[in-house]
Amino acid sequence: MDTFTGAKSAEIRSGATIRRGGLVPAGLVGAGISLIVVVGLIHLIDSPADFAGGSYQGYLFLANFVGALAAAVGIYRGKRWGWSLGLLVAVGSFVGYVISRTVGLPGLPVEEEWLEPLGVLSMIVEVMFVGAFLAIFVRPKEETA
Repeated sequence: MDTFTGAKSAEIRSGATIRRGGLVPAGLVGAGISLIVVVGLIHLIDSPADFAGGSYQGYLFLANFVGALAAAVGIYRGKRWGWSLGLLVAVGSFVGYVISRTVGLPGLPVEEEWLEPLGVLSMIVEVMFVGAFLAIFVRPKEETA
């Protein structure tokens, strides 16, 4: 925004959000929000089964949902912490899935079904979110002449 005239630049009017070192395309912002919300919704859908079993895993799934929603709000507002929280939620979910099926979570038996449909879908969406994060925040250094 031009501080003298108060006019918005064409990039801001087009939906791109400002980030350090450039603009984030609106499509990537929308994708990031959608992907992290899907991760949270998958865990919300799966949480009642874990509460029925009496395990703390249901609380972890609810925390995942709340964290995903908070990350989506942060991303929508153009805040870096939203992307960082989303990365934490996505990577934490992915790692938790692998740990629960290899050595098991503390106090819980090892889950043997690796190809559970919601689990596989969640892992795919989490990897896609990490890809969007990397596309925005990890760029090659520009060569200076």
